[in-house]
Amino acid sequence: MTTTNERSVELRRIGERRFEVTNARGGRLVLAEGADPDFTPVELLLAAVAGCSAVDVDYLTTRRAEPDAFAVVASAEKLNDEHGNHLGPVTARFAIDFPHGPDGDRAREVLPAAVARSRDRLCTVSRTVQLPTEVSFEIAPGKTDPGKTDPGKGEGPGEYESPGPSDASA
Repeated sequence: MTTTNERSVELRRIGERRFEVTNARGGRLVLAEGADPDFTPVELLLAAVAGCSAVDVDYLTTRRAEPDAFAVVASAEKLNDEHGNHLGPVTARFAIDFPHGPDGDRAREVLPAAVARSRDRLCTVSRTVQLPTEVSFEIAPGKTDPGKTDPGKGEGPGEYESPGPSDASA
């Protein structure tokens, strides 16, 4: 059997600036521009950083004790400067309570190392954000307006600034 490490999702438009994302296992979520309660792409990026690291830390600490409370808040300032739209430094703040007693003490003791291991080695999402990672955009054959020229030739799709507000690509 051949295995692959490739991960992918498919995104389809379901309304004006609203999209549904589906993974290979059938999971679905809706994202949008931020005018309604749906998550924005930036919020999903922050959720991915928090979620990926939370899974790591959960694995490493719950071997000692189940937490009484476990929350992670990921935040970053959205910037628009000479580099275009992007996030400033991302912070993931862990708030985890373990029960009193020796098991809880052991979990509290490994917590700082667990967070560091996730940040420095284990969390694929935060490692991808931290490392230089190429992101490429392609247009599928047959999916473009035949009256437009090829991207890269100055007039085709992708050769323009977003027409919406700067938060449209939130």
